[in-house]
Amino acid sequence: MIWNKTIETMSRNEMQELQGIRLKRTVERMYHNCEPYRSRMQEMGVSPADIRSIDDIVKLPFTSKKDLRDYYPFGLLSSPMSEIVRLQASSGTTGKPIVAGYTRNDLNIWGEVGARCFTAYGIGKNDVVQVSYGYGLFTGGLGAHAAAETLGGTVLPMSSGNTEKQIMLMHDFGSVALACTPSYALYLAEAMRNSGYPREEFKLKIGVFGAEPWTEGMRKDLEEKLGIKAYDIYGLTEIIGPGVGHECRYQNGTHLCEDHFYPEIVDPETSEPVPHGQMGELVFSTITKDGMPLLRFRTRDLTSLNYDTCECGRTSVRMSRILGRCDDMLIIRGVNVFPSQVESVICELPELEPHYLLVVDRGSNNLDTFEVRVEVKEEYYSDEMGKMLDLRKRIAHRLQSVLGLQPDLKLVEPRSIERSQGKAKRVIDNRKLK
Repeated sequence: MIWNKTIETMSRNEMQELQGIRLKRTVERMYHNCEPYRSRMQEMGVSPADIRSIDDIVKLPFTSKKDLRDYYPFGLLSSPMSEIVRLQASSGTTGKPIVAGYTRNDLNIWGEVGARCFTAYGIGKNDVVQVSYGYGLFTGGLGAHAAAETLGGTVLPMSSGNTEKQIMLMHDFGSVALACTPSYALYLAEAMRNSGYPREEFKLKIGVFGAEPWTEGMRKDLEEKLGIKAYDIYGLTEIIGPGVGHECRYQNGTHLCEDHFYPEIVDPETSEPVPHGQMGELVFSTITKDGMPLLRFRTRDLTSLNYDTCECGRTSVRMSRILGRCDDMLIIRGVNVFPSQVESVICELPELEPHYLLVVDRGSNNLDTFEVRVEVKEEYYSDEMGKMLDLRKRIAHRLQSVLGLQPDLKLVEPRSIERSQGKAKRVIDNRKLK
């Protein structure tokens, strides 16, 4: 199913023409209504008249999270506060939150792109959608809520937490789709298993998971435990929240809503564009937002783009699964390590639960220490030292071959690693505290 066939199957030439028109209009708006952008463009010797097509986007300055913090809270708005009908923000765990302002038109766009996502997953207007992302300043809850309402589905606005009630209402109300973080979905899967309700009495068949990186192994585990088809949804607070991109039934990449969010891939070190298909840092320009549009925003996500037409019939560009974030990468004893690499190994081994924690520290000899704690499934956890040593040896060997680094592997009991009702905390880097 396709929500907006005109846009989602548009030819590449038509799309580029539309993107160019929208970019020119957005640059004009920002130049005249947002002093920081105007100053930056003037420093670079660029004016709105220099932007004639989408190809001219490379003439424009980049934007980063630092800019959003420097002009906190409202310095990057391109609409007056009288037109801003909602404010959203990041968690702000590392300081002031990242703020995003939305006009009524922006919220309509958010609902539109969200409906594209949910339609691609097979969710329809007769389905109950249980939204278990957090509501509030975080974009997850309200973003998924708007998507379901726009396509005409029935929203069950649970938010996160209160797990016993989550399971009861999922069962009693016949939720067909569950929208939450993949780590919370795992938590709910455990709760469902222990709830006393027979699995066949649930109508759940679709999972809409995002807000944190997850691997194909995690997808397989979620599908098996919940009895669903699990889909990825992509979004960023700075751009518009969930709805920036989505998978289709073929799950061969994430379709980006590029008529609203123009993507580029650049070298994270040089900031230069990379050849088509090559891995690099994802950059977005919001070419239809009014409240707080962003030009060439550096997401720090590492991925690649595919412009081939998908089997589903959509012509929109597809993004490969995100390897990680530039700033999520751990450099341990000179080796680049992404948490997703560890997760991929854990999820491929039947003896392990997909619950893990990476602990990085600095020893007395000033060398990095790297510990991986992972839960063993109950049926494999044993008091027999030989069995556990053999399992540990096999896992450690596999981790070393993938990471190029030997971690200190700790096999721990089931349910001993703290569960999350939002975004999972996978890494503790104590080096930052010293």
